[in-house]
Amino acid sequence: MGPRILIIEDESAQAQILQYNLEAAGFLPKIAPSAEEGLLLAQEFMPALVLLDWMLPDMSGIEVCRQLKARPSTKEIPVIMLTARGAEEDKIRGLNVGADDYVVKPYSLNELIARIRANLRKQGLGMDELRFADIVLNSETHRVMRGQDVVKLGPTEFKLLKTLLERPKRVFSRAQLLDRVWGTDVFVDERTVDVHMGRLRKAINKGGKADLIRTIRGAGYALDEQN
Repeated sequence: MGPRILIIEDESAQAQILQYNLEAAGFLPKIAPSAEEGLLLAQEFMPALVLLDWMLPDMSGIEVCRQLKARPSTKEIPVIMLTARGAEEDKIRGLNVGADDYVVKPYSLNELIARIRANLRKQGLGMDELRFADIVLNSETHRVMRGQDVVKLGPTEFKLLKTLLERPKRVFSRAQLLDRVWGTDVFVDERTVDVHMGRLRKAINKGGKADLIRTIRGAGYALDEQN
């Protein structure tokens, strides 16, 4: 699953074209047809990047960008403004409210996708990214984030988290985790899973964050917001 891209665009045809091409490029896009829905989805969908149209029916893209950059939970998300306004003063206005990039319509889809990838690289994000709740794991950069905080994990804890993130809410037995993380050729006691899961819990819950790892007695572990 590639990085999530939020498209805040009220023109349905344009939004559908963007969605189709982003999916073909390996991204996971979601469309918000209004500013209000876009601001809501930015919190719920947790995109890696926002494509934001300047002209929206209920609020200007400039104001949406300002609000996104003012919120602690979304201020680090790169925003690319999409607009027919090509004047220098318009570009400066967009950049001054926090936009990370500015693309003038009509634009080349190939160029836009290249700009998306460039902005994601600036954030240390590649294409191989897994997300659940406020946890983001990137296999290319071997980086884990919880909200705005970097999570430092050992190699075993990283593999455990990656396994859980690949199938959120699925319950993995200790035997399944042993096979996936340690391999079938290595003999490790099932209690070893509990030890490393404890270390993983401690790392991702640092600072009093909610515990997203659910222990199911007699069954195993799952990544789930309903603990």
